[in-house]
Amino acid sequence: MSSTFQRPTWKIWAEGAIVPFVLIALWQLIVSMGWVNPKILPSPLAVIERWWQYLMPMEAYDPATMSRFAWIFSGEMLGDAAGSLYRVIVGFAIGTVLALPLGLAMGAMPRVLRLMSPLMQVLRPIPPIAYIPLSILWFGLGNPPAVFLIVIGAFFPVLMNTIAGVLAVDGIYLRAARNLGASRMTIFARVILPAATPYILAGMRIGIGTSFIVVIVSEMIAVNNGLGFRILEAREYFWSDKIIAGMLTIGLIGLTIDIVMNKTNNHLLRWHRGLDH
Repeated sequence: MSSTFQRPTWKIWAEGAIVPFVLIALWQLIVSMGWVNPKILPSPLAVIERWWQYLMPMEAYDPATMSRFAWIFSGEMLGDAAGSLYRVIVGFAIGTVLALPLGLAMGAMPRVLRLMSPLMQVLRPIPPIAYIPLSILWFGLGNPPAVFLIVIGAFFPVLMNTIAGVLAVDGIYLRAARNLGASRMTIFARVILPAATPYILAGMRIGIGTSFIVVIVSEMIAVNNGLGFRILEAREYFWSDKIIAGMLTIGLIGLTIDIVMNKTNNHLLRWHRGLDH
């Protein structure tokens, strides 16, 4: 077993925090020395302060004394984060449900692969952002066009990895199962699907990351709430600290999602990787 899995978690996190800490310290030094305009690049302390204000609800402050700055203490972040996560979860779920059966069929059935592969290869290079005009024409504004774009963003990573996983199944296992009298359905359920699972989970991890990228872009175009919308709004008012605070929120949510996906993959693939925990 690799020594990485035997080391205390806090040591791994401590080592991973070294480079971000050094970069933040350099960032603070550059701003403190006046080498950049703080309106363009605010200090880390200013960003953290704005991030906290972005998080806290307005009710936590006295409106009589803070009325001039009510927009700061609006507690928008929780609502924006919830809206973005809702769109990601719905779009990712729909994209995965559509991609999995098609990918399994294309990988396991050569005729389906021959029929569908040309169309998939034409559509796959088209970025989800290119569908924005059509999505607005078809669905208008609000959640539907954003979810549609996320579905496209999640669909192809899951599809292509599922196909690759099925095609990568060693022929020895298939021949051994046939020689033992296993039916096609049994071979699919007990040989092909388990062998392709690592590829499928890897595609899902990529797909949910792509979904989060797409939701931010779609919220800047077609939605009037969410983290992407709030960042675009802050740009219009030249609130650079709020822009970076929104970006920080996106990064933290993305990190959390990736950790959850990685832990889930490790748990589901213990048989494959030989992990103890």
